[in-house]
Amino acid sequence: MKLLVTGGAGFIGSAVIRHIIQNTADAVVNVDKLTYAGNLESLAAVSRSDRYAFEQIDICNRAELGRVFSQHQPDAVMHLAAESHVDRSIDGPAAFIETNIVGTYTLLEAARSYWQSLDAHRKAAFRFHHISTDEVYGDLEGPEDLFTEQTPYAPSSPYSASKASSDHLVRAWRRTYGLPTLITNCSNNYGPYHFPEKLIPLMILNALEGKPLPVYGKGNQVRDWLYVDDHARALYKVVTEGKVGETYNIGGHNEKQNIEVVRAICSLLDELAPSAFSPYASLITYVQDRPGHDLRYAIDASKIQRELGWKPEETFESGIRKTVEWYLKNSEWCRRVQDGSYRRERLGVL
Repeated sequence: MKLLVTGGAGFIGSAVIRHIIQNTADAVVNVDKLTYAGNLESLAAVSRSDRYAFEQIDICNRAELGRVFSQHQPDAVMHLAAESHVDRSIDGPAAFIETNIVGTYTLLEAARSYWQSLDAHRKAAFRFHHISTDEVYGDLEGPEDLFTEQTPYAPSSPYSASKASSDHLVRAWRRTYGLPTLITNCSNNYGPYHFPEKLIPLMILNALEGKPLPVYGKGNQVRDWLYVDDHARALYKVVTEGKVGETYNIGGHNEKQNIEVVRAICSLLDELAPSAFSPYASLITYVQDRPGHDLRYAIDASKIQRELGWKPEETFESGIRKTVEWYLKNSEWCRRVQDGSYRRERLGVL
């Protein structure tokens, strides 16, 4: 297969591409605009493969998307390109509307035009896999409740509302035009190469520098944590084996309060990188909660396990240890992201 992956220089997208190149015989075309969150250095291990190609384009650019489809002739699309940071969506929602809604519409139209041009065999085999989030469901009330594939949408932030919109577009393009689509909704990802504005890498890097560890409210928000390499395996399972028209929830079976996550990181750093700042938990600082902050997310991932045989390999304990160890061993990658040099030197990388 040849897979067109949008947002392939991002956190989850780069994990998907590394998985495909390193563990399958398939080829990948990486389509990425290279916003602040896109980092080609996350693909250094696979970028020299003759099965990897990179196209720096905006998914809102219909003409360029048409060229990419025509030139590369993909067998499937894995659509991960998205603005994805809730705080940024609150401060500036316009980019989320443009990329997540208009961009998804533009990609759907480019894919539909290409799909309609294929011969009968390739047309039947083509897939459009849209990768979304559990945040489209809003939050859960009861401590035992879980998001299922039938949970009604109730997004809380501009980010989750824009992702919910894109999910609806994908379903409409299947219902109206017959485009063979699949959707996955995942829980919170973590792991290597995660952009430092996100909770786990932010806590690790702040702690190592002796900076405050800001925790929203009381830190009692519950998330289901999914190790990114487990997610990458699940996404490949869905695009290659999933049933057209279906939605699959992907979760890590690891519900933790944010404060539990931060304390676990501090404990690991006390063990692996003791310093003058130890115990690192002394750096925890509680800050004003953000507007509309959902209290609890939890995924029922039984469908994907039952129908496709996927389940996570990492527990939270094994995954968070691997994550902390990776950040400790890759301080240069972190430094280049933090000081912006990964962006300034892109022309050389390309």
